[in-house]
Amino acid sequence: MKKSLKFKLGLILVIVSVPFFLFIPIVPFLKLEGGIKITFSMVLLIIGEILFWSGGLLLGKELFTKYKSYFNPKNWKKL
Repeated sequence: MKKSLKFKLGLILVIVSVPFFLFIPIVPFLKLEGGIKITFSMVLLIIGEILFWSGGLLLGKELFTKYKSYFNPKNWKKL
């Protein structure tokens, strides 16, 4: 089954957003001034969110609905 370019780009955007979120907890340990750390953390968060939601929009509602069911506590026993 061949995936569309839109689907592939959406998946890439979601995957690329992960390092931005993973780097945020490391920022407090960097040798930077407090204001710069806060600004850097916010920039990482905003870029990560933009990439994630842009990829989510390209992937489509069906994929988000599928994974949303995994986070519903009522469905945890079925897994």
